[in-house]
Amino acid sequence: MDLRAELLKSIWYAFTALDVEKSGKVSKSQLKVLSHNLYTVLCIPHDPVALEEHFRDDDDGPVSSQGYMPYLNKYILDKVEEGAFVKENFDELCWTLTAKKNYKPDRNGNSVVSHQDAFKLWCLFNFLSEDKYPLVMVPDEVEYLLKKICTAMNVELNSCELDDYLSQEPQGQGGLTVWQFLDMVNSGRFLRGIEQEAISMAVEEVYQEVIEDHGFDLRVSRAQGYLWKKGQLRRNWSERWFMLKPSVLSYYMSEERKDKKGSIALDKHCCVEVLPDRDGKRCMFCVKTSSRTYEMSASDTRQRQEWTLAIQTAIRLQAEGKKSLHKDLKQKRREQREQREQRKAAKEEETQRLKQLQEEKERKLQELELLKEAQRQAEILLQEEEQRRRQQHEEMQRTLEIQLREAEQARASMQAEMVLKEAEAERQRKRILELEDMQERLQEALQQEVKARQDEEAVRYAQARLLAEEEEKLKWLMKLKEEQEEYIIKTQREKQVLKQEMENKNKCLEEAQKQLEEVRVNRQRVDQDVMAAQRKLRQASTNVKHWNVQMNRLMHPIGPGDKRTNVSGGVFAGYQPLLSRRDSSLK
Repeated sequence: MDLRAELLKSIWYAFTALDVEKSGKVSKSQLKVLSHNLYTVLCIPHDPVALEEHFRDDDDGPVSSQGYMPYLNKYILDKVEEGAFVKENFDELCWTLTAKKNYKPDRNGNSVVSHQDAFKLWCLFNFLSEDKYPLVMVPDEVEYLLKKICTAMNVELNSCELDDYLSQEPQGQGGLTVWQFLDMVNSGRFLRGIEQEAISMAVEEVYQEVIEDHGFDLRVSRAQGYLWKKGQLRRNWSERWFMLKPSVLSYYMSEERKDKKGSIALDKHCCVEVLPDRDGKRCMFCVKTSSRTYEMSASDTRQRQEWTLAIQTAIRLQAEGKKSLHKDLKQKRREQREQREQRKAAKEEETQRLKQLQEEKERKLQELELLKEAQRQAEILLQEEEQRRRQQHEEMQRTLEIQLREAEQARASMQAEMVLKEAEAERQRKRILELEDMQERLQEALQQEVKARQDEEAVRYAQARLLAEEEEKLKWLMKLKEEQEEYIIKTQREKQVLKQEMENKNKCLEEAQKQLEEVRVNRQRVDQDVMAAQRKLRQASTNVKHWNVQMNRLMHPIGPGDKRTNVSGGVFAGYQPLLSRRDSSLK
């Protein structure tokens, strides 16, 4: 369905809503208002005089739909650009015009769907309706739409009741109009006992899937449900919630979709294959990508077929570059209906021909019987008694033979059934043993995982404790460094005092030669202390660098299986020379 056909369906409802007298014509003033609104919602530059110029010779009389179509195509639809307007606003305009006249919900407020939900159902109806006017939706599409709504609410649609309703509804077999469809939904006949909020959420979900996802970019229908998936590393089977999107198949821990476990990117190089049953799993299939093969198991054959078809369709749409899956599915359903109708017509024609041939054959047989009747009448009287005795004898013989064959067949069937039951019992016993073995392996794997997690927690706790201890040691080292700096400053100050004393004693050199010698001795001692302090400072710098290296090693996280090195011992070994030199200097 192209853009022009979609727009024409909605405009058709707006035009018929303005046709109050149902004459097929609308006044020019109303068409001006409609055209102005269409210009606005379609984001087309307004041309107010185009309508007057187009119908210049029609005076003020009403205009038919055939007369309005050339103007609509030339001045509106030909100027529409994809993506330049909001399709929902356009649909709301047409819905507003037609709903005022045709949509009649329950005045007491007992309608099953709200006004907004009715609008969304109207949009869905337009998408699924046939491309013929007046617009109707065939029974197959009605059932398809109702099934999607019921599926969104996890409710099963009663198809038999729907068939009864369509058979009782006038013109129901040919299709329903949108107003008949909305009346059917509002009647609550197929949605009994369901709250309006749940129905509204289901309608919104189907609307988002079919209409919003039907846009003009590449989208596909969103299939979702639980499947069993085989792991890549452990090769065990786990139940996951799968969701199919346009180009990716994602799987989660549960249907809340909070914990995403992974995704499978779909492209034209992917393929889907059905696998034979194995590993205690049935209804298996796989998705092959360029880098990996994903094995999955469905609950039954029907679910496997649905998933494989949906994934294959998504891959095919990716390869073909098609824009709408629902358009493709709708076209397929239409082709299937046409094929069914053709097969039905061919079957009816064949039945009619066979009926004619049968009638001709019966007529000829009747003529032949009439010819043979005279001959049979003469022979019947002579052979009747002999034939009666012969028939009784043959009938008795056939009866005995039939009873004998039935007895032999019953005996053979009972023996075959006993063999089958014994084989089935043997298979069941093997299956029970396999399940018990699998349960034991799963319990062992669970215990190993719990033990690994406990070991990991213990390692993490020890790592945190070591980091705290090393942080305390770093603080102590910084404090020690500050004390050394203060000691060096103090030594420098003492040196300056000694220099001053030496200058004073130089002035009194002649009077205190002995004191000068003592001062020189003291000065040499102080110089030795300064050199010792410088050596200590260099040693402290070396220890700080060693400490930084140790800290960098500790900053790397310790894995569950890594061996812990004696970090604390290495750090204290670096501190020991510094502590011993500090103690000797203090002494």
